[in-house]
Amino acid sequence: MASPLPAAVSGDDLASSLEAIGETTPLVQHLTNTVTMNDVANLTLHWDALPVMADSPGDAGEMAAGAAALLFNTGQVPEGKVEAMHEAGATAADRDIPVVLDPVGVGATPTRKAVAEALLEDLEFSIIKGNYGEISALAGVEAEVRGVESVGEYAEIEDAAQSLADATGATVVASGVEDVVATADEAVRITAGHERLSEVVGTGCMLGATLATFRGALEDATTAAVHGTLAFGLAGERAAERDHNGPESYRTNFHDTVAGLSPETVSDLDLENRIEHVA
Repeated sequence: MASPLPAAVSGDDLASSLEAIGETTPLVQHLTNTVTMNDVANLTLHWDALPVMADSPGDAGEMAAGAAALLFNTGQVPEGKVEAMHEAGATAADRDIPVVLDPVGVGATPTRKAVAEALLEDLEFSIIKGNYGEISALAGVEAEVRGVESVGEYAEIEDAAQSLADATGATVVASGVEDVVATADEAVRITAGHERLSEVVGTGCMLGATLATFRGALEDATTAAVHGTLAFGLAGERAAERDHNGPESYRTNFHDTVAGLSPETVSDLDLENRIEHVA
């Protein structure tokens, strides 16, 4: 059963989560796509965690035994990688290791939907993170996903996220202009981030890596989901404040900003009104 979502998050709260990551240096295993793999690995490292990209049958299950958290990203779904996800997921289940699912492109093709549904049927996930379209598609709500991008309006995204949380037992993160974090019983909107994030390929994948990193260091899934989503958005804002010439230099700023976030730099932040209970 998921714990209650926080009514608010203070700078000290966020600092405590960053301290937990730094103190435990969680090993986060990624079974992800090759398009964004380097950014995902680097961002995990910048959060002070250890990335490993063991994603082949045999090796994936063996590596999972020593991981603090796993991330499954369905941005590419070759047969061997899907087999490795099920294998690593079984190891995680045996050892009570949390797994984060990022169902990239679900709703765009029947194949991706079938892969995600099979994973949900066979495994338990601690956090499920996707854009509005992906979360809606997994929840059985009408959605439009073009490639890996969410298209259209999603006025009832909180309901869809809560429905998916209820069906899976996971904490659900729906990313968009405002991010929604939901359990079966409630939902919050998080206001943090910058429009530049949407101009860089892979920021969604990097959010998934962020959530897996926070979950690997924190006992509570809802805390990891809220704090990870908020920290990611704050880094996006700070990166935009640094000099940059366009999306690529902003991308560099973003990595540098995450690397520079520390308990000391966030403890005094005024985070009032960043979180709103909506359900």
